[in-house]
Amino acid sequence: MAAGTMAAVISAGRRRVLARMLLLGPAFVAAIAYVDPGNVAANLTAGARHGYLLVWVLVLANAVAVLVQYQSAKLGLATGMSLPEIMGKRLRPSARRAYWLQAEAVAAATDLAEVIGGAVALNLLFGLPLLAGGVIVGVASMLLLAVQSRRGQRTFENAVVALLAVIAVGFVSGLFVNPPDPAEALAGLVPRFEGSGTVLLAASMLGATVMPHAIYLHSALARDRHGFEPDPARRTRLVRATRLDVVGALVVAGAVNIAMLLLAASSLRGTEGTDTIAGAHAAITAALGPAVGIIFAIGLLASGLASTSVGCYAGATIMGGLLRVQIPLLTRRFLTMIPALLVLGAGIEPTWALVLSQLLLSFGIPFALIPLIRLTGSREVMGIHADSLPLKVAGWASAGLIVGLNILLIVLTLRS
Repeated sequence: MAAGTMAAVISAGRRRVLARMLLLGPAFVAAIAYVDPGNVAANLTAGARHGYLLVWVLVLANAVAVLVQYQSAKLGLATGMSLPEIMGKRLRPSARRAYWLQAEAVAAATDLAEVIGGAVALNLLFGLPLLAGGVIVGVASMLLLAVQSRRGQRTFENAVVALLAVIAVGFVSGLFVNPPDPAEALAGLVPRFEGSGTVLLAASMLGATVMPHAIYLHSALARDRHGFEPDPARRTRLVRATRLDVVGALVVAGAVNIAMLLLAASSLRGTEGTDTIAGAHAAITAALGPAVGIIFAIGLLASGLASTSVGCYAGATIMGGLLRVQIPLLTRRFLTMIPALLVLGAGIEPTWALVLSQLLLSFGIPFALIPLIRLTGSREVMGIHADSLPLKVAGWASAGLIVGLNILLIVLTLRS
């Protein structure tokens, strides 16, 4: 009898674990935004120029990302609406259009980074011209979005998670060939800057890690996957499962980001020509071997393909919520890839374009983050799922940190 009872308990436990695992997925789609080509450019530049100095920026940014993405998903589950939809209902028409313009600029900057990153990867792997590579990445992302349109969100999530696995292997593998110095890596956890250049890079890394379009998107992903659950007890279970989803996804994304910086710090510091992705790839190949260089380029390609599809999805969510206008995802994908193709066709150095795009994203974070914190802290909006006092404090501290860093960046830029 005791053995039968124990078996029943174990079986029930397994069913609960399986049920929670089946709820995972939306956060892994959002996490793609945290390992896009803009992250590659910002993290490699930081590690190659300044070694382990800015490790603390990535650790802090990832902690903020966990908090923010959890709040975004919770908002979608508790209200049955996405953040753009709620903002669209609360803003006057003129304010709503202005808010949409800044959010759309953020989405455009994201798309620029992702298409350029994929084009650079194809150039590294096959020697394709950047413009041709950008077209291929755009077409491939259309095919990935077609999966979402025809097969549903769960199939799309599975495809994105598979690409995330490729990204992780591509950017982490080099560390096994040339491990970082543990003492120096730990010293990089001490917050500090060394001149205005490191502030610029820190803002770029923050913009690349805490992604505004992912904040807008995650509320829609959670809502679309689960719908609005009218039963408070079941809704509470969904919120708890979402917490696990977010932590798991962003631990993976954070580890990949930190691995990129550590790889650059241990293998590229002091090497000439590492201020571009192509130069960093050449240096990685020379230092760690052709196999690692190829794996790195494949990871970059997977990053571009996955993140550009997720970015287009986010842009559609923003437009639908704020303007109440829906256009087909594939049409939007075609239109939004044009600016990136123009940049590639104009011959602008791709890595510099990537870093600047991440800087623009950093300025867009407060416009997504501050409304999110206000909404998730409101019991009128969230009911029993409103943020606790410690969560409110952490949210406002995160927003203050980001706004303060941006103000410092403006001052330093104007002085220089």
